[in-house]
Amino acid sequence: MSGSRGVYAVHAACIRGVEAFPVTVEISASGTIPGLTIVGMADAAVQEARMRIRCALRASGYEIPRCALTVSLAPGDVRKTGSGFDLPIAVSILALTNQIPAAGLDDCLFVGELGLDGSVSAVNGEVAYQLLARDKGLSFAGGLGGTHVPVQGVDCGVLSHIGHLRLGIVPALGVPTSSRAPVDPAVPTLDYGDVVGQEIAKRGISVAAAGGLGMLMVGSPGSGKTMLAKRMTTILPPLDTEERQEALCVYSVLGEPVDALLRGERPFRSPHHSVSVAGLVGGGRPVHPGEISLAHGGVLYLDELGEFPSTSLQMLRQPIEEGSIRVVRVDGAFTFPARFQLIAASNPCPCGYLGDRDVACRCSDAAIERYRTKLGGPLADRIDLIVDVARPDPDLIVRGAEGKTSSELREDVMRGREFRSWRITGQMDGDSIDGRAGIDATIASQALGDEGRASLLEIARRKHLTGRGIVRLTKVARTIADMAESQTIEPVHLMEASLLQGRRGDGEA
Repeated sequence: MSGSRGVYAVHAACIRGVEAFPVTVEISASGTIPGLTIVGMADAAVQEARMRIRCALRASGYEIPRCALTVSLAPGDVRKTGSGFDLPIAVSILALTNQIPAAGLDDCLFVGELGLDGSVSAVNGEVAYQLLARDKGLSFAGGLGGTHVPVQGVDCGVLSHIGHLRLGIVPALGVPTSSRAPVDPAVPTLDYGDVVGQEIAKRGISVAAAGGLGMLMVGSPGSGKTMLAKRMTTILPPLDTEERQEALCVYSVLGEPVDALLRGERPFRSPHHSVSVAGLVGGGRPVHPGEISLAHGGVLYLDELGEFPSTSLQMLRQPIEEGSIRVVRVDGAFTFPARFQLIAASNPCPCGYLGDRDVACRCSDAAIERYRTKLGGPLADRIDLIVDVARPDPDLIVRGAEGKTSSELREDVMRGREFRSWRITGQMDGDSIDGRAGIDATIASQALGDEGRASLLEIARRKHLTGRGIVRLTKVARTIADMAESQTIEPVHLMEASLLQGRRGDGEA
């Protein structure tokens, strides 16, 4: 932005949630007592830029203006956070005092933190800043860092030292040396072939992966629940372009490694049961995304589900249904992406050995009832599969027996997803197929044959299913039919779905 009558302005931005918000850095000089004042709801990190900028200018050989400088961060009613304003404030000072050429500054979005020696460092959220620059038709001028991620359609440059600005902005910007070339998918180090004696659980995992279904594994300690969950990403398809860009934004804002995302691998997050509500769904000050957003496009694994606070578990209801989480704070409302595959694990009782063939359970009936009650409630209604995972026979482990591998399970998953896509394209209403319509419309859309309808009624009466339970059973059976490339749901698909749903203990399958 051009300067006039002792005022100069440049383009900058700050992070709000997982998006970059445009900010105009305006500076004005007056002949009063020398100093630098920053206004516009700046937090402590922004206010500290005054000292960093002064030292950086002196170390770079620039003249420190002996006048009163007022920096305004517009719009003034939005709180500004972070150290990324160091660079745009320094550039505006140098341009206002004619110490650097002004040509080309209007076409750049500046974000970077200054070192006391004048070096410029990158800040978290670079992907979000680049997306904003692309939307505004600007070039991105950032600092030197090791986490640069190239974004298509953005002219990106790196400024390693503000002393280089004497030559002008165009020759001062270099090509990011840390840009990553396209990488080939890595060979998975985890494989379901390592999990022995759990073929039923593997089948349940593949059905959940094919249909995007929630799954709960119940079993004794050491039965392999965590091993099964950690390998789920090896049978899911790679991230598509939109999912990867959304995930990169979240990871960039939090400064998390992005190498796996760039390879197309889906994220796997396993928060401890002591995680706070803000750490799980997002929050804090400034507001940041939580674990469910870091799991966007991938798997969220909740081990020891019964140990999680009920408040935290109930917060998962909205993102499971909508694929995003809305966090409202005094600073405003923030929406984070949160479309994940929920996989949970739990012991059958507090001691973990209820129903074990070798170890006797030490829990009282009242303790078991209280434990099972914690696993119920509204969140349980959004878990489609409940699979019992028994400890494998030691003989299988000693002999090194192998079952289905990840590649074999991935073939089943991809076949089911591809058939489902083909089937949906032939329907008039794709929403009803996914169960977002009424109960009658949802069941009618699943292509139940006469035998399948009779089998569904028989199972519903025998297990005393409610309307929600019938819809859930039909949805699981539809996924199994897709994996078998069957256009209609047959009795065999419903029987397998009923087995994979286990016993809920609440009057539903």
